Amino acid sequence: MSRTKRITLGITAGALALGAGLGVSGMASAATTPTPSATSSTSTDSSASTDGFRGGHRGDRGQIAADLATKLGVDQAKVTEAIQAFREANKPTTAPTEGARPDRTAQDADMAKALASSLGVEESKVTAALTEIRTAEKAERAAALKTRLDTAVKDGTLTQTEADAVTKAVEKGVIGGGGH
Repeated sequence: MSRTKRITLGITAGALALGAGLGVSGMASAATTPTPSATSSTSTDSSASTDGFRGGHRGDRGQIAADLATKLGVDQAKVTEAIQAFREANKPTTAPTEGARPDRTAQDADMAKALASSLGVEESKVTAALTEIRTAEKAERAAALKTRLDTAVKDGTLTQTEADAVTKAVEKGVIGGGGH
């Protein structure tokens, strides 16, 4: 087998292993995610929500409400109620197309508008808070991925070139894991 094919195969295998690992760890964390309370505080844990629109394997659904409540100075229960109302009003009527991703920017804009109206807060404040939350989440996911890849390189599971390729693939949205 040529060296190029071996490298390509190694990168592909690394990406698949990483994707499987992220999926398994996400499913495991979904099974143990505690239900948020009205008094929960903002978390800096890297297992924090990765998506404010879906729960299950993607993280703690209540985390975005807690983060928004803190940033906006509004009661978390009111934010949770407003988010739930937004989700109910915006449930998809059809299954998503295979491989299609929702437009996060449009979803956040619609959510900011609805939350601003429901909570009596300026839309620009909600938009800024959502942007801060999304940026922090992305940074947390990137840091967690870097840690996992560094460990894999150190353990000899991946070469640094393979780890760099996985990082680039995630950043470009080719594979999941943090590039949303």
